[in-house]
Amino acid sequence: MKRAVSQTGVPQTTAYEEWMRGEGIPIVEAMGGIEDVKEIDRRPWARTGGKGAFIYIKGMKDGGFTGMYILEIPPGKALEPEKHLYEETLYILKGHGATELWQDGRPKKTLEWGEGSLFSPPLNAWHRLYNGGREPVLLLGVTTAPIVIDLFHDLDFVFGDGFVFKSRYDGEEDYFKLDRKIDRGGGKASVWETNFIADLRNAFFDVPPTVAEGSVKVAGGNNTIFEMSENVLSGHISEWPIGMYHKAHYHGPGAILLGLKSKGYVLLWQKELGTTPYQAGQGDRVIKIPWKEGSVYSPGDGWFHQHFNTGSEPARHIAFRTGGSKYKLGLRPVERASQEEMGVIISIKKGGTMVEYEDEDPQIRSDFEAALRQSGVQCRMPPVRTLIRR
Repeated sequence: MKRAVSQTGVPQTTAYEEWMRGEGIPIVEAMGGIEDVKEIDRRPWARTGGKGAFIYIKGMKDGGFTGMYILEIPPGKALEPEKHLYEETLYILKGHGATELWQDGRPKKTLEWGEGSLFSPPLNAWHRLYNGGREPVLLLGVTTAPIVIDLFHDLDFVFGDGFVFKSRYDGEEDYFKLDRKIDRGGGKASVWETNFIADLRNAFFDVPPTVAEGSVKVAGGNNTIFEMSENVLSGHISEWPIGMYHKAHYHGPGAILLGLKSKGYVLLWQKELGTTPYQAGQGDRVIKIPWKEGSVYSPGDGWFHQHFNTGSEPARHIAFRTGGSKYKLGLRPVERASQEEMGVIISIKKGGTMVEYEDEDPQIRSDFEAALRQSGVQCRMPPVRTLIRR
């Protein structure tokens, strides 16, 4: 792959960035996030046979291993068949249809899906998506394409290699019926192994919530870890009550969050601004993103972020990231990865990366209460013992 170089001959872009540019569709860049991905301008995408756009947010540029795109399938049409050496998880934003799945010389399997469905085509297996309705289908794809394309920088290999990963998929009849609940870590990591969720917005999670987001990040919250298709690309689904918000925390880059239910906003700021950016006179550097179903954001490396629910129903979002409980990603030192994973549920005062409510900037709580009054929603936040005063 040819890449743009500086006058000194040093490449200015990655192989993945050059691939995005070469696909001929918009690349929508944002510092923090996008309020509604369904409103993104989409253009014909020759390779797929649909209309699409890439999404490239701060946290993804900071060295994370995830990529993202939105893709439209015209009414009554099908995308081009494809297979590739990067992992991919698909979420259906709008519409219904089906996916054909097969390996060379093997029978095809069919999966029907609708709005709110989440699934992952197996690594390097052929798949083709069909729109079964009279309205366009919109789907959001999250992939590990950045690290794979940067590593090999050979598109013929990434999209054309014939190796069959039988350990990932070997034509199993019940492949999309996998539904395993596994305790990894003595109750601290209850994991849902599944290859298909019919409606993520309304799914009932009978997996015991993990400590990571029960009473630790937000009172009454639930956090369910999911792993699909033997992927390194995994994530979690979080739900929290009306009139509540999460404690601020930060971690490494690459996590992508998608709003599924309710509405509110997200705050993001660099950790160098401290835990009380408004008090420090740095409030203009705090990014506020309206949040609802279809909103996406990706916090930068070491950026504090907080999720606020101002809607009239429990809020739910999904977070995509690389490195699960089954397959650790060894591109970072194990010690650092472990610290990042556990630090988000440990107070900064104890060496973690989470800000307790009593230590946060008072304006954060007062702004939230004002937003709730405007929405006609009662604040249900627990009182704090001590707030830092101006």
